[in-house]
Amino acid sequence: MEKLVAKVSQRIKILNNELQEIYQEHSDDIVGEITLKNLLGGMRGMTSLVCNTSFVDPYKGLFISGYEIPDFQDKTPEEIFFLLVTGTFPDPSELDELNTELAQRATIPEFVWSMLRSLPKNIHPMTMFSMGILAMEGESVFKKKFEEGVNKDEYWLYTLEDSLNLIAKLPVLAAGIYRLLFMNGDIIDSTQDLNLTDNFTFRLGFNRHNPSFADLNRLYLVLHCDHEGGNVSAFTSRIVNSALSNIYYATSAGLNGLAGPLHGLANQECLHFITEIHDALGNKPSIDAVRNFVMATLDAGKIIPGYGHAVLRVTDPRFSAFMKFGDQYCSESPYLQTVKKLYEIVPPILKDYKDGKISNPWPNVDAISGSLLYHYGMTHYEFYTVMFGISRTLGFCAQNIIARGMQQPIIRPKSVTNTWLKTYFESRTNEGNRTKKAVP
Repeated sequence: MEKLVAKVSQRIKILNNELQEIYQEHSDDIVGEITLKNLLGGMRGMTSLVCNTSFVDPYKGLFISGYEIPDFQDKTPEEIFFLLVTGTFPDPSELDELNTELAQRATIPEFVWSMLRSLPKNIHPMTMFSMGILAMEGESVFKKKFEEGVNKDEYWLYTLEDSLNLIAKLPVLAAGIYRLLFMNGDIIDSTQDLNLTDNFTFRLGFNRHNPSFADLNRLYLVLHCDHEGGNVSAFTSRIVNSALSNIYYATSAGLNGLAGPLHGLANQECLHFITEIHDALGNKPSIDAVRNFVMATLDAGKIIPGYGHAVLRVTDPRFSAFMKFGDQYCSESPYLQTVKKLYEIVPPILKDYKDGKISNPWPNVDAISGSLLYHYGMTHYEFYTVMFGISRTLGFCAQNIIARGMQQPIIRPKSVTNTWLKTYFESRTNEGNRTKKAVP
């Protein structure tokens, strides 16, 4: 992996030099303001982290190293990982080297399969996925090198080594979990040197000869790869790795955050919502019937899954990319048709509902992704978050490789109590009153 190491090393040097220049000139400059609303609102909107792998523009969506959708939606997961860690797309020789490295690292230790087979069948696949990754922590190269006393300048190198080992195994692990839970339990092996997408598709064991299904899997693994550093899963992964816990610990932790219904599990909730519509109204509901269903849902105090986003203020470009795929390959799918009806109906309703207090009425990626997978026969929608996890681990790994290369410190924000807040604001008020009295 000489070419990849050289390019990552070069990028780390460039980023470090840039940051050093910024620091020397602006080390004490203010970059944001923290309000009580920020503190009580989950730190939303607070600028408090540097992430050089990706950026989300509220009106343009996801950027990966300066590239936006659709610049990278036709790429492979391998190309996306290379872009995340180096800032550039790989040339053919660099991509061949990366593909070869990953193919050589894809074997899952047998003890992992033994452990997963021992688990109850009613367990969520995300739990199995996280446990499978954590079970391989003993193979961490970073951990071994750290125990040997490696120089901190090389932390990033062994984080990269761990990342390649882990990323290579994820499609195999995920497909195996699908077989254990939802098929006959037989793990499909392969001696072929397949890329990440084809390896996953082949080992699932169904629809493997349908090129559009493989392309959907590729698109899914590409579009979910990264989304800045402040989302629950990426931030959790960064915090854990900042303590120098290796990438297996950090990834498992990040995936546990991804498993929440307000984050990665949302795609499961979106498909469940569409299923409820079909159960109540049939597979070809009218626009008016869907509108009434949406209004009844809102009036019952519930949300419309897949609509709204913490950062975006437009239709998620990832949603649009999936819609383009659906129009090309499965335009007659009843589920896709319902997704389209919701897209037509929901934003205007949310704009006016409750006096228009909803800041973002537009769909995010979860509003459509599960419906396409369901069309191709992946009907166990609790598995969709595992696929999300395969993809998002590309971002976890890239962010932590760069963070270790830049020798970023342990993440440790300050917390305060209610008493501290009351005392602070009382002192501010008293100070303001004294200032007013002093004015002649």
